[in-house]
Amino acid sequence: MGKFIYNSSQREIDIDDRVLAHLRVAILNKLRRAESFAMTWEHGVEKGSGRTTFWLHEAIPLQFVFSGNRQPTLNRLWVEQLLLTANSTSGLHYVPEPDESEEIDVE
Repeated sequence: MGKFIYNSSQREIDIDDRVLAHLRVAILNKLRRAESFAMTWEHGVEKGSGRTTFWLHEAIPLQFVFSGNRQPTLNRLWVEQLLLTANSTSGLHYVPEPDESEEIDVE
């Protein structure tokens, strides 16, 4: 279980390493292009449910802390789907990992 840490906040969000690796690619792609966006993450029942929304901006430091030392093989379709959510009015949020053979609906 990795951690997403935004700014110098005391709040850390625990995220599975595989999910975090895909979020990292999507988030860094957006920030590299100087595109700010919202990210909403739902907390599990073990954390009291609820959700947190961050406004991600290139000038604010963030960290991706992985518990494992192996980089997972990335699913390109999943990264693309995460980027589609980041470009939407609802902002970046979790979507389940698609099978790599699935087509992406861009409508």
